[in-house]
Amino acid sequence: MSDDEMMKSVLRQSLHRGRKNLRWKLSGLDERSLRWPRTPTGFNLLGALKHMAQVEIVYFGDTFGRQWPNPGELVTNADIDLDPQADWCATESESTEYLFDLYTRVADFADEIIDSLSLDSPGRVPHWPDGRDETTLGGIMVDVLVELARHLGQFDIVREGIDGAAGLSEAAPNLPEDFDHDAYLERLRTIADRF
Repeated sequence: MSDDEMMKSVLRQSLHRGRKNLRWKLSGLDERSLRWPRTPTGFNLLGALKHMAQVEIVYFGDTFGRQWPNPGELVTNADIDLDPQADWCATESESTEYLFDLYTRVADFADEIIDSLSLDSPGRVPHWPDGRDETTLGGIMVDVLVELARHLGQFDIVREGIDGAAGLSEAAPNLPEDFDHDAYLERLRTIADRF
C-alpha cells in the first residue's frame, strides 16, 4: 500500500468513525427532543444532521463535478436566500427516519467518490471565493472531518444536557467508571466561586 493509499484509508476510517458517532448521539431520542432548539442560535440535533448531509453532498459531489442523484433533497441557494438557516432546519415533512436514511445515502455517495479518486485529484468548491476555491480530494476529506468533529462536539454537549448521555463513542465512552460526578461538579463550582 502506498503512502497516499494509507493516508486515504486513515482519513476514510476517521470519517466513518465520526459518522457512526454522530448517529449514536441521536439514537434513542424522540422526534421532539431531536428537533428542539438547544441554544440561542437554534442549534438542534436533527437540523445539524441535515446540515452534515448537505455538507457532504456539496463537498464530495459538487466539488468534483458529481451530481446528487435526487436533486429534490438538496438545500439550494434559492432555499438559503429565502431562509439562511434552511440547511439547519428539519422541516415537518423531514422525519428522523428520513434524515437518517438521507445521511446514510449521502455517506455511500461520498464513499463512492472517495474510492474513485486519488487524494491529489483536483476539485473546485463552488461557494468558496475565487482564487481560494481550488482544492483536492485530500483537502476536502480533511475539511469535512474538521466540520464533522466540530459538530460532534456540539452534539456531545447538547445530548448530555438532554438526558446525561455522554462519551466519545458507544463502544469506548472514554469516561471514568464509578466516578462521583456530583463531588466533581461541587469541586469545580467551589474553585470557580473563588474568582
